Amino acid sequence: MPDDNLARVRNVESVEGEVSPEEWQARVDLAACYRLVHRNGWDDNIYNHASMRVPGEPDNFLIKAHPLLWNEVTASNLVKVNMHGELDESSNVNRPGFVLHSAVLRARADTEAVLHIHPPACIAVSALPEGLLPICQNAIRFFGRISYHDYEGITENADERERIIENLGDTRAMLMRNHGATTLGKSMREAYVLMSQLISSCEIQLRLQSTGEKIVLPPPDVCEHAAAQMVSHDAGRGQADWPGYLRELDREDSSYRN
Repeated sequence: MPDDNLARVRNVESVEGEVSPEEWQARVDLAACYRLVHRNGWDDNIYNHASMRVPGEPDNFLIKAHPLLWNEVTASNLVKVNMHGELDESSNVNRPGFVLHSAVLRARADTEAVLHIHPPACIAVSALPEGLLPICQNAIRFFGRISYHDYEGITENADERERIIENLGDTRAMLMRNHGATTLGKSMREAYVLMSQLISSCEIQLRLQSTGEKIVLPPPDVCEHAAAQMVSHDAGRGQADWPGYLRELDREDSSYRN
């Protein structure tokens, strides 16, 4: 993309005050997610995506402009697209991102945010027949609550949406085999935290499996009890972590709020 076109996509005047307060907050949270993923080293140059449904506009969602690096995303330069339309890439939105995120948001009315990235540890575990094991507390939160989708190539064909949704079921975390990871949330906070926990779970599993030693797993009833506890935790005191993440970002670089 020529520099002048890139600047036009990146250097957008603030839309604060031109959109509803609820949409503005969604934009800030989504831009924060992009910056946090970059800070953690989970991004892949301009590729992969996070999205949020537009408050008050259930058929529209926000996503980054394709040419932008994750640390170039701001609240104002996010692109609003209709999830029921057919994407024209002249909109500066990546088609595979549109297909995946529109599929999830169309099918899951209980979901407001989606995060899809390609962490190496998650890709490795996705290729194991047994997938994610309840090896540690982080992983136990996904006990009976994670799904898998077989690889079909780059996610750009609209007809793959049906199979993604069928395999996703009612879960909020999916390992897309040989591909990457997707998490869903009722808020951006939930999608981000689930991804963080999923990545650390996969990293711990690979470290342990590399020892070749026998693995001790908690009994299924204990796993289910702990997973249910984490649902309650996330609905209560866990909510305090997202403002903490934003404070960390603000100390380093608050330009995501522009």
